[in-house]
Amino acid sequence: MDALVNFDPLFLATLKSGDYVGFTFFIGSMAMLAATVFFFFQYSQVDAKWRDSMLVSGLITFIAAVHYYYMRDFWAETGTSPTEFRYIDWILTVPLMCVEFYLITKKAGASKGLLWRLIAFSTVMLVTGYLGEAVYTTGAGPAAWGAISGAAYFYILYIVMMGEVKTLAEKAGPTVAKAVNVLAWFVLVGWAIYPIGYMAGTAGWYGAEGQIFGMNVAMDIIYNIGDAINKIGFGLVVYALAVAPASE
Repeated sequence: MDALVNFDPLFLATLKSGDYVGFTFFIGSMAMLAATVFFFFQYSQVDAKWRDSMLVSGLITFIAAVHYYYMRDFWAETGTSPTEFRYIDWILTVPLMCVEFYLITKKAGASKGLLWRLIAFSTVMLVTGYLGEAVYTTGAGPAAWGAISGAAYFYILYIVMMGEVKTLAEKAGPTVAKAVNVLAWFVLVGWAIYPIGYMAGTAGWYGAEGQIFGMNVAMDIIYNIGDAINKIGFGLVVYALAVAPASE
């Protein structure tokens, strides 16, 4: 045969001994894939009013699984952080996580305006974060763009913990209120992992790049753990809400 198919790219991702960052990329890709299968299989098992929420949960982990497949290969080949792949993932999945708040509270009167505000501020948070981490990486750039990204994050946090989403959730009943409260804690605690990773990966924070409070921290490990906790955790909370007894 004159032409042979080169299968080398299919076997690009080789985990090296002691590569803990690579380990989290491999674990992340499989965890997201497993969660996707679970959420899609449960789609037809829940009440019709929760199916859109389950579908979105599955889409979030599916998009992440695909990107983690490429990110783990990129890391294995280059040993450098796949920043562009990561932000492509986030620009799709984080707004979808915000959509979950709208879908859960829609029956209680959530407006399209709330939906678009959540999407808009999550997009601002991510775009400015990318600018600070990958474009304007010297001088005051990372701190300035990080501050804008942080402001958008705190606005989202306010909406879901003390603002319109919280009010609508309480109106929808104790089960929805409990679920939204748990998701809000994901935003408060789980999403806080991302600015920690941002500070670990950009110069000018806490006196030394790659250090937080004097400890060497691998940015990609922080991000990978955060993604698994937040994306899979979000979906599991939605699933718990969908299968909760109607009387709760």
